[in-house]
Formats: sequence, structure tokens, C-alpha cells
Amino acid sequence: MNFRRGMILAGVAFFSSAGDTVLSAGMKQVGEISLSNLFTVFHAVSNPFVLVGILLLLGFFSCYLTALSWADLTYVLPATSIGYCLVAVFGKVFLHEQVTPLRWLGVFLIAAGVGFVAQSPHNTTHQHGGENPAPEVRS
Repeated sequence: MNFRRGMILAGVAFFSSAGDTVLSAGMKQVGEISLSNLFTVFHAVSNPFVLVGILLLLGFFSCYLTALSWADLTYVLPATSIGYCLVAVFGKVFLHEQVTPLRWLGVFLIAAGVGFVAQSPHNTTHQHGGENPAPEVRS
């Protein structure tokens, strides 16, 4: 894997974790919302933390789409799940959440799994850029 691809995967993990953390902080300020009252949804989106969280999650989605354009889903998703580890750390540090020893064990197991995935090939189809045929659509 080259540096650019490594940065894309790191972007997926970081933007996802940071976006979820900032979004959580914003929603704790907003309080409970209900889809049956759309005003509460619009009110939530007007919170600056919620807006920044949405922008960070758009960054995540952009990096995720980029990663999926050159690697298998079965590689990208596990390789970027290190973001779950970052969420635990961000939740503890920035949101002052209690993270139990059992959750830390889960974080360790996720990190170990990411290490295993990182050692595998990123593409099992052995086709590169633009050679992946579109799925056949039958009517």
C-alpha cells in the first residue's frame, strides 16, 4: 500500500471518529429529538457542533468512497475499523464517558483484527482501475 492510500484509510478512521464524537457532543446539547416533530430535527442541525459533525462525516464518506474505488469492501471496512478504537479514546477524553474494562478489551481485539487485515492483499479480484465490469442487470 502506498502513502496516499494509507492516508485515505486513515482519513476514513479519523473523520468517522471525530464526526461521531462532535455529533454526539452537539446532540447532548440539543437534547432529545423526534422524527414526528421535524422542527426538532431542523433545530438540531442548527447546532454548531452538529454542523461540524456532519461536515466531518462528509469527509469520512468522501474518503470511504475513494477507498472502495480501489479496494475490496472486505479489506476497507475492517482496515478502517480502527476508528472504533478512536471513538473509545475520544469518548473518554473529550466527552468524559466511562469506558469499562470490557469495552477496552473489545477495543484491543478490534485493533488486533485491524493488524491482521492490514497484512492481507487489498484487492482479491486482481483488477485495477476501471477494469471492474459493471454488474449485469437483467430485466
